[in-house]
Amino acid sequence: MTAQSPPDRPVRARRQVSLLTETALLAASITVTGAVKLPGLLPGTEFQLSAPLAVAICAVFGFSQYILAGMISSIAGLILGTQNLLNVGIALVFRLSAGSLLAVFSTAWPVVTIAGPVGSTVARLSLSLILEQATLPLVIAALPGMVYTALTAWPLTLLLRRVLNQARRVTDYVIQR
Repeated sequence: MTAQSPPDRPVRARRQVSLLTETALLAASITVTGAVKLPGLLPGTEFQLSAPLAVAICAVFGFSQYILAGMISSIAGLILGTQNLLNVGIALVFRLSAGSLLAVFSTAWPVVTIAGPVGSTVARLSLSLILEQATLPLVIAALPGMVYTALTAWPLTLLLRRVLNQARRVTDYVIQR
């Protein structure tokens, strides 16, 4: 005898497939938006669109799925040649910082709003340690992106929650039929 009854197996299998599909789509979204950068007024102040999306993904899908999607995205970036090990390391610092903040302090709008800027600041601090450069100029260069992230992370979180709820309702309806 198995611990699961036969009717539970299809439900569990569907959830595993759903989780796998969601994670792959999230990783692809992070990868694509990471390749898009909005130019800043000064050199070095460009803004990566993946930062607010990453914060929103963590807030909606949870820390573990976010980290897994981020790691898959980083591996894809390495394979495609759009990232190097330094980029991956800095992205990991951002993910761990912003994600830990959301995991510990909840996903309320003030936390979602500051998670990106905090993650960016910690990532710039680690970059300054790796490159043995002054921290302040690196953080100042990232300020426009931090503002963009703070302004867009919460609306993206609301949008992702709505999409996820709608997708789950559709899935439940299809399964019931």
